Amino acid sequence: MFNNSMKIEFLSKSENTAFARVSVAAFVSQLDPTIEELSDLKTAVSEAVTNSIIHGYENRQDAWVKIEAIIEGKEVTVIVEDEGVGIGNIKEAMEPLYTSRPDLERSGMGFTVMESFMDNLKVSSEEGKGTRVIMKKNFYSLS
Repeated sequence: MFNNSMKIEFLSKSENTAFARVSVAAFVSQLDPTIEELSDLKTAVSEAVTNSIIHGYENRQDAWVKIEAIIEGKEVTVIVEDEGVGIGNIKEAMEPLYTSRPDLERSGMGFTVMESFMDNLKVSSEEGKGTRVIMKKNFYSLS
């Protein structure tokens, strides 16, 4: 049974999305996930980080995105946080195809993708203070 955690933070630049995905994947690899499970996790992390950069910070590159990953037994919790503009209506933001940035031709599928690839998704936000996305994935089928 593992119990481990890690925290990283990086500037809100789109090019750091790959760093975030790979960092979380490398950390979770101690559970020996399948390639598909690792791919799902990396995709969900990418979506959460992209949301922070594009929507939370509105492409400002001087702010910080924070990620914490926690392993408890065979469950991984990934927390992605920003101190950006926040989300006024979380329920609306989580609707498929909803985007607050149609001018950027965003698909509006970020939260839907996170929900699809993770076992649990919780979003909390306060306008003007930021957003916190908590995603959980169970790896119980792994030995």
